[in-house]
Amino acid sequence: MSRVAGRGDAPAALAICVPARDEAARLPRLFEGLERLTVPPGAAVHLCLLLDGCIDRSAAIAAAYARCSVHRVHVGSMPRSVPNAGIARHAAMLLGAAVLGRDGGVLLTTDADSWPSADWLDVTLAALHQADVIAGDLVRPGAPGDDQAQDRIEHYYARLHALRRRVDPVAWEAPMTHHRVSGANMALRTETYAALGGFAPLASGEDARLVDDAARAGLRVRRDAASVVHTSARRRGRARGGLASGLRALDRAGIAGVRVAHPADQLWQYERHALARRTHAAGDLAVLTAEIGLDADHLRGVARDCPNGEAFAMRVVPVGPDGMRQVPLAVAEAALATLLTDPTPAIAA
Repeated sequence: MSRVAGRGDAPAALAICVPARDEAARLPRLFEGLERLTVPPGAAVHLCLLLDGCIDRSAAIAAAYARCSVHRVHVGSMPRSVPNAGIARHAAMLLGAAVLGRDGGVLLTTDADSWPSADWLDVTLAALHQADVIAGDLVRPGAPGDDQAQDRIEHYYARLHALRRRVDPVAWEAPMTHHRVSGANMALRTETYAALGGFAPLASGEDARLVDDAARAGLRVRRDAASVVHTSARRRGRARGGLASGLRALDRAGIAGVRVAHPADQLWQYERHALARRTHAAGDLAVLTAEIGLDADHLRGVARDCPNGEAFAMRVVPVGPDGMRQVPLAVAEAALATLLTDPTPAIAA
């Protein structure tokens, strides 16, 4: 991989990969954000825009931008078909990988209805010095509708992730973290993306699947709140089951219909993830056997196939004895508040 002189191991080639389906109204805002990016010295920034069966003016707007951008713009296209976020995002990433060529570099992905903060590249590349996959944060602007319900859900999950890192700290996590995984703000090296097999062809959730696959492979996933992309709060999105669908559901049903996994069941897993890391490092699986109910021979077999404790923890810890109970958000919030005030984990270090 080529390097930027004077910046440690920061890659000199960056591809910002964006799938777009009929986004003529929003592409100008994305392009404005890209033009404001602070570019690391010596780095070459490529915008790789994949037009996913567009039938509006997206192609003409992209062509006009390519003629005046400070970045190198590459536009690909695919025929119109049933919307599939995973297929479109993977095609955009493949375009980026092809542009970067044999020397490779870093693939960043965002959405056509989003725009990055000016320091996005610097912050995200710095995070890649510490981890293999960067999941940056998302910020929704003030919306015409009332998004207090969505804000409350996101606040809950942020506090839940803070609990996770309290009981299962990892060296590569960011000082300021968050709970999200979104294709609107992710970054990884070309060889990492190829090793993971890319985004799965899912109508939605392709981003979460990739991160799960990375953790199970033993790769370091860093949720870094300093890496910020602003994204639309629109109610009519392109991906089935995406953020827009969730916001519409909240508009219709309100917060009362929201159910989440009980935080005590999540905590059971988090504590045993931490224990699995420790036992893998020490080579003594007896205590883990008692905690998760899997025999030592099985655990040793899994451990032989795992490159590190991260992969081992993600593969062997099952769902807890109570399952993943689904409870109303208000019940989960109250339970989480109690858990966060308890300084003593259930499993001793």
